[in-house]
Amino acid sequence: GLVDTLARARDVSARPGRRVDQPRSGLASRRLRSDTAAMNIFRFFGDMTHLCSILVLLLKINATKSCAGVSLKTQELYLLVFVTRYLDLFYSFISLYNTCMKLIFIGSSGCIIWYMRKHRVVSQTYDAEQDTFRVVFLVAPSMLLAMLINHEFSFTEVLWTFSIYLEAVAILPQLVLLQRTKNVDTLTGNYVFLLGGYRALYLLNWIYRFLTEPGYRQWIVWVSGVVQTAVYCDFFYYYLKSWHKNEKLQLPS
Repeated sequence: GLVDTLARARDVSARPGRRVDQPRSGLASRRLRSDTAAMNIFRFFGDMTHLCSILVLLLKINATKSCAGVSLKTQELYLLVFVTRYLDLFYSFISLYNTCMKLIFIGSSGCIIWYMRKHRVVSQTYDAEQDTFRVVFLVAPSMLLAMLINHEFSFTEVLWTFSIYLEAVAILPQLVLLQRTKNVDTLTGNYVFLLGGYRALYLLNWIYRFLTEPGYRQWIVWVSGVVQTAVYCDFFYYYLKSWHKNEKLQLPS
């Protein structure tokens, strides 16, 4: 049932794991015990909200044959986030749920990018002239910070930390694009709202784990998650305002 599924599942944004029979240091052992703790309802619905956001975006692109209002730069940043975070797919197995979610996030990001770059019809609707955010100012500081502030200076750990920092700001090109275009279609607005909602649910997950799991501490994840949620606050305000007034979503320039 659902309870058994939640108990077996693992946080898909957790640090790279190790097999139970593989030797590991005391620090790595403590991390593994923390990362493989039983899933709670906030984490599960956070994952489902994240998945729904991707499905909404794919639905928009496939149904309308248009990617107008969607930032290719944000989608490429998310693919970079997932690829660098889920390197443990090559050497560690946690659960079928965990593996499937990681593959879905990587595959769906690649699919969206393919639509926007290669699809004969959809690619013609991409507005490259408006989607001009210089992502180097997000990628470079995230990598530098990951090399300076991490749990362990190793290849996979630094890349995992980089993915956490980068995810916190990866939505910025999308938000800037929406501000430039001002009028936001319903599906694109729902996509961004669900994406922000997923991170807000993860904040509740961390609070719950802090209150129920002795010794649970993940400062890098917590601070990055708070920053990421704060980035969405302005969008949340205008989204809920438009929903309350039953008006089309418009963002100030």
